[in-house]
Amino acid sequence: MSESSERYLAGRGIADITGEAAGAGMLGYGMADQRTDGIHTRLRSRAFVFADGHTGRRVLLVVNDLPLIFSSLNQEVLRRLAARFGDAYTEHNVMLTATHTHCGPGGYAHHRLYNTTTGGFRPKTFGAIVDGIVEAVERAHADLAPASLRLAHGELHDASVNRSRSAFERNPRSDRDFFPDAVDPQTTLLRIDRAGVPVGAIDWFAAHNTSMTNRNTLISGDNKGYAAYHWERVVRGVDYLASPQPDFIAAFAQTNAGDMSPNLAGRPGHGPTDDEFENTRILGTRQFEAAAELATAAGQAICGDIDYRIVHVDLSAVTVSAEFTGDGREHRTGKPCAGASSLAGAGFDGPTFWKTFHEGRGSGWDRIANGLLYRLTPKLAAAQAPKAVVAPGGILNRLTPFVQEIAPVQLLRIGQLYLIGIPGEVTITAGLRLRRTVAGIVGADLADVLVAGYSNSYIHYVTTPEEYDEQRYEGGSTLFGRWELPALQQIAAALATAMRDGEQAASGPAAPDLAARQRSAKDRTRQDVPPSGHEFGDVLTAPAASYRTGSQVLIEFAGADPGNELRRGGTYLDVRRLDGEAWCTIADDNDWATKFRWRPDSGGVSRVTVTWDIPVGTPAGTYQIRYHGHAAREDRTLTEFTGVSGTFEVR
Repeated sequence: MSESSERYLAGRGIADITGEAAGAGMLGYGMADQRTDGIHTRLRSRAFVFADGHTGRRVLLVVNDLPLIFSSLNQEVLRRLAARFGDAYTEHNVMLTATHTHCGPGGYAHHRLYNTTTGGFRPKTFGAIVDGIVEAVERAHADLAPASLRLAHGELHDASVNRSRSAFERNPRSDRDFFPDAVDPQTTLLRIDRAGVPVGAIDWFAAHNTSMTNRNTLISGDNKGYAAYHWERVVRGVDYLASPQPDFIAAFAQTNAGDMSPNLAGRPGHGPTDDEFENTRILGTRQFEAAAELATAAGQAICGDIDYRIVHVDLSAVTVSAEFTGDGREHRTGKPCAGASSLAGAGFDGPTFWKTFHEGRGSGWDRIANGLLYRLTPKLAAAQAPKAVVAPGGILNRLTPFVQEIAPVQLLRIGQLYLIGIPGEVTITAGLRLRRTVAGIVGADLADVLVAGYSNSYIHYVTTPEEYDEQRYEGGSTLFGRWELPALQQIAAALATAMRDGEQAASGPAAPDLAARQRSAKDRTRQDVPPSGHEFGDVLTAPAASYRTGSQVLIEFAGADPGNELRRGGTYLDVRRLDGEAWCTIADDNDWATKFRWRPDSGGVSRVTVTWDIPVGTPAGTYQIRYHGHAAREDRTLTEFTGVSGTFEVR
């Protein structure tokens, strides 16, 4: 029997973290008019506990279908876990990471910048996310059992493209030669087996989760969410409502995806097709297929220790030694500043509404910064040049908590697998340098050292100094200046050295807890009113008498604001088939084939549209669709109701 099957325990858990499906500004693209008005796919938290039976040490990795992880979430989740489990799960051994969908509701940060499109902090969405993450962890903890862990690597070449090629080309040949196609094709799978049967998997692959565009207003897990859904629901038959602890859980996590776009044609919503929904499905399927192929490979048995280190660093004031700067001199990072390019957005994935800003050098903003600002402030120039500074976050932080300055950097070890937890979006070359730094110290194979981006907090982008000089979107969004990556390499090296030598790392003071300083968004709860002559749940647009597979059923109901009740762990709709004399649910709002959309009219009237794209292979028979809602009365109390469509035939 292998060491892996004798030594380790693993636990898996999954839970719903979908926030407000109506009226919440979406987070990621920075578009003020991109507000939720329904659900295509629900968002989920997938938690994995790995414990070492020899030493008793454990790590907790939680992969979340979220735009970003903020210190707000990290602090509250850790507080709740401490109340539930004591010191079993702490900041040292817990990594919260995001898939980085741009189509999830925002308003759950404690820093002002990220709540600008949501009207402030949104307690309902924050509560749904925290409750779901904690629920997933509780299930993973209860699921701990002996397991065999295996690690496999492969390559995926048709699921990403470099969206900042000119910046990438500035890197030295020794870096560029490692990525001959200017993409990071490595896909890594950690497989969890029990009694020889796969019960869980975590896949890492570098690709932005942005197949859905900034025009979409339905909540979506995007391509990585679809990859997990496909493996769990389509392939393994998981019923999310009936199986709170399913037999198989698959997570698709991020690595150094900073300059990796899924939009293969170089435009938002384009590549490989011109349909953003179809692109999401295709890119998700490609990631699933690469992971599933690795799941059938022998791979390597996980062996060795489970270990962890973390440090909190004020990234605005790091002195970086000549060992890491690359020019033989010592340098310092600076206060966070956004450049003009950061306000332009990334062209491949979604420009912002700021039409006066563009990626790259040579703009009027660039001339102002380099011709005037840096002459007056040489200290700023030493850290930030040649960035065209337009948003001095350090100054804004004096007025209100605007962006993070103290950030966690983490190193987790699961046998021969090392995860460098970086709270930002790391380009592939910046990731390569971080990986080489850690691998060289701990003596690991480079393939076994991964950057776990989007982890534990958020500091925007991490570029190489050479990429930074190009000042495309990623460089303009590298807040702490040209020496940010060397600073992170220095920090990662210290963590790796401490881990190798069996020493503890001084974690340092964490970022302050800002929960008490939040200004909540205006409560949207209003009295719901049904359309004249109707009751809540009445059918306004009825289905046809019959449909063929491949066609779409569309039904409109007299509805209510879905923000009244988020139905976390439940559904706003179900599709049912008549089986004898009983109705059996065959799909709900967790499914790819359904869409739930809410449209408010004047006077508190709402209309809800449910569509079902009938999958090929659906059995012939009699079907109906139900819609579940909660209507708010004048006194804001809620009344639950269900609308039921007429029956229709699928032939």
